[in-house]
Amino acid sequence: MKCWSIILAAGSGSRLAEAAGGKKKQFIEWKGAPLFWHSAVVLSRVARTQGVVFVFPEEDLEDAREQLKGLDKFRYLGMPWVAVAGGPRRQDSVYNGLTALPRECETVLVHDAARPFMTPALVNRLLDALKGGAKGVIPALPVTDTIKAVDGNTVSGTPDRATLRAIQTPQGFIRSVLQQAHDTCRTENWQVTDDASVLEQAGIPVMIVDGEPANIKITHPEDLAMLESQSSSAPAMVPVVGWGYDVHRYGSGRPMKLGGVPIPGGPEVVAHSDGDVLLHALTDALLGCIGGGDIGEHFPDTSAEFDNISSGILLNEVADKAAQAGLVITNVDVTVIAQIPKLAPWKDHIKKNICRLLKLEPIQVNVKATTEEKLGFTGEKKGIKAVATVTALRPAG
Repeated sequence: MKCWSIILAAGSGSRLAEAAGGKKKQFIEWKGAPLFWHSAVVLSRVARTQGVVFVFPEEDLEDAREQLKGLDKFRYLGMPWVAVAGGPRRQDSVYNGLTALPRECETVLVHDAARPFMTPALVNRLLDALKGGAKGVIPALPVTDTIKAVDGNTVSGTPDRATLRAIQTPQGFIRSVLQQAHDTCRTENWQVTDDASVLEQAGIPVMIVDGEPANIKITHPEDLAMLESQSSSAPAMVPVVGWGYDVHRYGSGRPMKLGGVPIPGGPEVVAHSDGDVLLHALTDALLGCIGGGDIGEHFPDTSAEFDNISSGILLNEVADKAAQAGLVITNVDVTVIAQIPKLAPWKDHIKKNICRLLKLEPIQVNVKATTEEKLGFTGEKKGIKAVATVTALRPAG
């Protein structure tokens, strides 16, 4: 199911403007980039997302496009993007974003630019629910405070908080369902606060998945302190190294992919998953950095669940485990060993995709290819090997 994301960055940010020096919150700089870019980078790390539509205030659109070009040139988002103007209401901005989606898009994630702390794990939960048959799915957290319904200054009731949830973004939808619901919304002039509400008014059921307590929205001046604390709180770190190796034989099987990039004309590979030998080696190297065993323990080739699965999804899951362990990747060095095919035309594409999947800068990733001078398994064109080294910092203790 081809998935694109819509990042909503079209708000006025009036509640934060004074505290942020007059800057709209989506353009606030954090870790050297605006908030809207951080959301896009997280989405780009998910192997199942193919592109993003940014929605900006009309008066900021051209400047934002230029800013995006500069960010993408030096930081490699690694997937196509489009920037369009928003509308007066949130629902109008979403509608404009929907009209900019490519025809082949089947599922869509709608996310608020002011939530920069979401993780790829949350995105994958939403996509899993859509794959499982949901038409709409949203992240939800249990409500811990007692909630009162009021009429003016008088309490009129106390809802059972066991039936209440606090809702976050991104929210995921089947694209055709969301488009049809928004068409009706515009015709009937509904007033809604999120896209799940559009489906609810159209009588379409919406599922929930577990949200993330850290996935907060930067809304009020005091929320800016959370950006500062995220930047300043750093535990003592120790350097670690992980090493990975993988090999696949050629034969009738899967079309060749390396680093998540299809290799046209390459030999087919015999494999249970998609046979991406490079991402398998890289996944093992990441596991080495956190003492996490090997790829076969986590994704056994005896399980039907992983039959022809994208190796990018496996890398996503391990990268999530590494992030939860506090790992900070400093460098990735990978080598493909094969007599055929010639990989020179694809090395830059592979590098960009690894940067995208692991949220790394180009200087942090190196991709090499070599042969074994017609010797041995690869030299006889019987198969392909890959090795990967990951250097990183891990919290001490």
